[in-house]
Amino acid sequence: MKSVPLRTCMGCNEKKPKQELVRIVRNQNNEIWIDHTGKADGRGAYLCNSVKCLDKVIKNKRLERMLKTPISKALYEELRSEMFEQ
Repeated sequence: MKSVPLRTCMGCNEKKPKQELVRIVRNQNNEIWIDHTGKADGRGAYLCNSVKCLDKVIKNKRLERMLKTPISKALYEELRSEMFEQ
């Protein structure tokens, strides 16, 4: 039986199957985007597809710490709109 990969949400700290979470990735050029495939090269961070978790991550600057790069408010808004239009 094949095991299901679990990842931890940065907002609520719950472990969930990888397919249920949104992956945000930073590549070597410090470009940050939502990885819809879940396989892009770079440092990744996982987040539930909920406003509550995203707001918590923004408030605590947890995404900046996880991806090891400063993130502008404009990028947060872009991520918010892209995440919740799906």
